[in-house]
Amino acid sequence: MKAPTLADYPLSESQDDSICGPRGVPLNKITLAAVTAGDIEIEDLRISRDALLAQARIARATGRETLARNFERGAELINVPQEVIMQTYEMLRPGRVHSKSALVAQATLLRNEYGAALIADFIDRAAKVYQQRGLFDE
Repeated sequence: MKAPTLADYPLSESQDDSICGPRGVPLNKITLAAVTAGDIEIEDLRISRDALLAQARIARATGRETLARNFERGAELINVPQEVIMQTYEMLRPGRVHSKSALVAQATLLRNEYGAALIADFIDRAAKVYQQRGLFDE
């Protein structure tokens, strides 16, 4: 995929031949005929890491740094199992964990097992804020 610019937005229209799902099927090959023929699997409909990073580049080019960082964090989560994502989400809800160490352990897991450094940093920062606000029992 070529490096996208604002002129390429939306990518689904301008780069439908190079935006691919996790199995490598380009967006322009996902048709009703391909679905009915059994050539398309549910995995082909999931967004890919590359597509999220391309969206991040466009967001950053337009001065939307926060949105760009969100896309980059999303790209990190592509290979994280759904159960781990939901467990992390639940842990981040105030009052769900009783110690800073539980959040730090989850951040370490995401960083070391899944290479999700941006998400891990986000969780580490959340743990510090929760501690400052007295949201832990310890």
